[in-house]
Amino acid sequence: MEKNKFNNARAFNFNSSVDYSDGGIVSMRVLEKSAGNVSLFAFDKGQKLSEHTAPFDAMIQVTEGEAEIVIGGISNHLKAGETIIMPANVPHSVHATERFKMVLTMIKA
Repeated sequence: MEKNKFNNARAFNFNSSVDYSDGGIVSMRVLEKSAGNVSLFAFDKGQKLSEHTAPFDAMIQVTEGEAEIVIGGISNHLKAGETIIMPANVPHSVHATERFKMVLTMIKA
Protein backbone atom coordinates (compact mmCIF):
# COMPACT_ATOMS: atom_id res chain seq x y z
CA MET A 1 0.00 0.00 0.00
CA GLU A 2 1.24 3.45 -0.78
CA LYS A 3 2.00 5.52 2.31
CA ASN A 4 -0.85 8.04 1.91
CA LYS A 5 -3.73 5.77 0.86
CA PHE A 6 -5.69 6.76 3.99
CA ASN A 7 -5.33 10.35 5.14
CA ASN A 8 -5.68 11.43 8.74
CA ALA A 9 -8.66 13.67 9.52
CA ARG A 10 -10.41 12.79 6.24
CA ALA A 11 -13.49 10.59 6.05
CA PHE A 12 -13.37 7.43 3.92
CA ASN A 13 -15.46 4.33 3.31
CA PHE A 14 -13.86 0.93 3.85
CA ASN A 15 -15.96 -0.81 1.19
CA SER A 16 -15.14 1.65 -1.58
CA SER A 17 -11.46 1.83 -0.58
CA VAL A 18 -10.58 -1.67 -1.79
CA ASP A 19 -11.68 -3.56 -4.92
CA TYR A 20 -12.09 -7.30 -5.38
CA SER A 21 -9.60 -9.25 -7.47
CA ASP A 22 -11.01 -12.20 -9.43
CA GLY A 23 -9.73 -15.37 -7.76
CA GLY A 24 -7.71 -13.48 -5.20
CA ILE A 25 -7.38 -11.62 -1.93
CA VAL A 26 -6.52 -7.93 -1.76
CA SER A 27 -5.21 -6.32 1.42
CA MET A 28 -4.07 -2.87 2.39
CA ARG A 29 -2.81 -1.38 5.60
CA VAL A 30 -4.97 1.39 7.04
CA LEU A 31 -2.91 2.12 10.17
CA GLU A 32 0.35 0.72 11.46
CA LYS A 33 1.54 1.51 14.97
CA SER A 34 3.81 -0.21 17.49
CA ALA A 35 0.74 -1.22 19.55
CA GLY A 36 -1.01 -2.83 16.57
CA ASN A 37 -2.39 -2.30 13.10
CA VAL A 38 -5.59 -2.09 11.09
CA SER A 39 -5.86 -3.72 7.66
CA LEU A 40 -8.59 -3.86 5.05
CA PHE A 41 -9.21 -7.03 3.02
CA ALA A 42 -11.34 -8.01 0.01
CA PHE A 43 -11.77 -11.77 -0.64
CA ASP A 44 -13.19 -13.20 -3.84
CA LYS A 45 -15.70 -16.03 -3.29
CA GLY A 46 -13.94 -19.27 -2.34
CA GLN A 47 -10.68 -17.64 -1.28
CA LYS A 48 -9.30 -18.39 2.15
CA LEU A 49 -6.55 -17.91 4.67
CA SER A 50 -5.47 -21.35 5.88
CA GLU A 51 -5.45 -22.18 9.56
CA HIS A 52 -2.71 -20.34 11.41
CA THR A 53 -2.02 -18.68 14.76
CA ALA A 54 -0.95 -15.17 15.68
CA PRO A 55 0.75 -14.06 18.89
CA PHE A 56 -1.71 -11.16 19.31
CA ASP A 57 -5.45 -10.70 19.80
CA ALA A 58 -7.26 -9.65 16.63
CA MET A 59 -10.75 -8.54 15.68
CA ILE A 60 -12.50 -9.07 12.34
CA GLN A 61 -15.31 -6.75 11.29
CA VAL A 62 -17.16 -7.91 8.17
CA THR A 63 -18.17 -4.84 6.16
CA GLU A 64 -19.60 -6.54 3.05
CA GLY A 65 -20.63 -10.08 2.08
CA GLU A 66 -20.27 -13.26 4.14
CA ALA A 67 -17.49 -15.47 5.48
CA GLU A 68 -16.79 -18.47 7.65
CA ILE A 69 -14.32 -17.75 10.44
CA VAL A 70 -13.08 -20.85 12.30
CA ILE A 71 -11.51 -20.18 15.70
CA GLY A 72 -10.20 -23.04 17.79
CA GLY A 73 -12.15 -25.50 15.66
CA ILE A 74 -15.47 -23.66 16.08
CA SER A 75 -17.10 -22.43 12.86
CA ASN A 76 -18.67 -18.96 12.85
CA HIS A 77 -20.64 -17.62 9.89
CA LEU A 78 -20.43 -13.85 9.75
CA LYS A 79 -22.16 -11.37 7.46
CA ALA A 80 -21.85 -7.64 6.91
CA GLY A 81 -22.13 -5.74 10.17
CA GLU A 82 -20.90 -8.60 12.38
CA THR A 83 -17.65 -8.76 14.35
CA ILE A 84 -15.63 -11.50 16.04
CA ILE A 85 -12.54 -11.53 18.27
CA MET A 86 -9.76 -14.03 17.64
CA PRO A 87 -7.70 -14.65 20.80
CA ALA A 88 -3.92 -14.75 20.61
CA ASN A 89 -2.31 -18.14 19.95
CA VAL A 90 -5.59 -19.88 19.02
CA PRO A 91 -5.66 -21.47 15.53
CA HIS A 92 -8.02 -19.70 13.15
CA SER A 93 -8.88 -19.56 9.44
CA VAL A 94 -10.96 -17.39 7.12
CA HIS A 95 -13.03 -18.65 4.17
CA ALA A 96 -15.04 -16.43 1.82
CA THR A 97 -18.36 -18.23 1.36
CA GLU A 98 -19.31 -15.21 -0.78
CA ARG A 99 -17.25 -12.25 -1.89
CA PHE A 100 -16.57 -10.31 1.28
CA LYS A 101 -14.64 -7.42 2.77
CA MET A 102 -13.34 -7.15 6.29
CA VAL A 103 -11.37 -4.89 8.59
CA LEU A 104 -8.76 -6.69 10.69
CA THR A 105 -7.57 -4.95 13.85
CA MET A 106 -4.58 -6.54 15.54
CA ILE A 107 -3.57 -5.43 19.05
CA LYS A 108 0.07 -6.13 19.87
CA ALA A 109 0.35 -4.61 23.34
